[in-house]
Amino acid sequence: MSELIDNAERKKGLLKHMIRQLHDGQAPAQVRTQLARLLGQVPYGDVVEVEEQLIQEGLPTEEILRLCDVHAEALQGLVQIRSKPKAPPGHPAHTFAKENAALDWEVKKLGGLFDELAALPDAAAAGEPMAAVRSHFNALMDVEKHYRRKENLLFPFLERHAITGPPKVMWGKHDETRALLKGAMETLAAAATLTAAEARGVVDLVLRPAATAVGDMIYKEEQILLPMCLDTLTDAEWYEIARQSAEIGFCLVDPTETWKPDGVAAEPDTASAAVGRIQLPSGSLTPQELTAVLNTIPFDLTFVDKDDTVRYFTQGRERIFSRSRAIIGRKVQFCHPPSSVKIVDQILSDFRDRKHDQAAFWINMKGRFIHIEYFAVRGSAGEYLGCLEVSQDLTAKRALSGEQRLLSYQEEKTTDAN
Repeated sequence: MSELIDNAERKKGLLKHMIRQLHDGQAPAQVRTQLARLLGQVPYGDVVEVEEQLIQEGLPTEEILRLCDVHAEALQGLVQIRSKPKAPPGHPAHTFAKENAALDWEVKKLGGLFDELAALPDAAAAGEPMAAVRSHFNALMDVEKHYRRKENLLFPFLERHAITGPPKVMWGKHDETRALLKGAMETLAAAATLTAAEARGVVDLVLRPAATAVGDMIYKEEQILLPMCLDTLTDAEWYEIARQSAEIGFCLVDPTETWKPDGVAAEPDTASAAVGRIQLPSGSLTPQELTAVLNTIPFDLTFVDKDDTVRYFTQGRERIFSRSRAIIGRKVQFCHPPSSVKIVDQILSDFRDRKHDQAAFWINMKGRFIHIEYFAVRGSAGEYLGCLEVSQDLTAKRALSGEQRLLSYQEEKTTDAN
């Protein structure tokens, strides 16, 4: 047994060494040849473990993200997937796999259209095939819901099992793919009158990289992520993911069956269980009243405690940013894409050190003006208790002019009644 353990550790050490070679600039094909000769098939669990170790040893997540595609090229065909349990219909892994199959179909259709454009004479009009290309890219945009379910539901449960590296890297790849797809859609909006020669240039520079990014992510999920999740997560955790998935939505296909594992209790009816009153310095509320009041406030609230752990968020009718209950108990740093984690850490550090008590940002999102503000939450003695994020859609309020007084409300109500 000790020889087997030593051999397994030796293989992981070689794998780690070769991944470091990639980061030092070694050609992927050369490293792949070495891997095949020295290791043969590489268990997918070793790939995950080695990547996690490299991050723990100080290799920046951004560096692994930068060379993620190089890793995939070097490991292409060498990752050994253990025969994984077949997820039943309605199980989140089954749904992810069905979505991947639908996305893969769209990517392959695009590949055929790209070949069709390549066969056209340079001066030929590319309007018809480009219209078909745009239709398939419209379908690929639905991948956003697939990625959001991974980020907000799947990744938090992996983190609870101390698997943090792969989710960070994969989230970063999501953001890269989003940017590529956005660029593809913007390009296609202005590509109706291109010649075939011009269309081929657009394909090579913008469209093919976006489609390839979606396809590469499908490979990473099917070969690494989903097998790892099926090995790691419990039925209770999968059920929680399944129960919350509809809130985010599904990509291209909808699950037609509901899955619930044996032995997992249904969620209690919190409304009927809400008894007693919560006593506050300025009054009291029942849990039902308090929940309704917080969810009626016309903006999103999220509270992160002093240990940077997400503890609460409102669930109002008009949600600005996607939230799921899986983020409760999750470190706030894991709720943000890798590119913004440093800023989040800086804000929280400044709050702890009393350098600031507030930080405000505003963005334009899909034609709406969104205001995002962070507040340091302090106790009566000034001690840091956590951070409150407040997000508001101020589009309508920015357009207000003149006055609207209480008496005007009464006059309008009276006029309406007459």
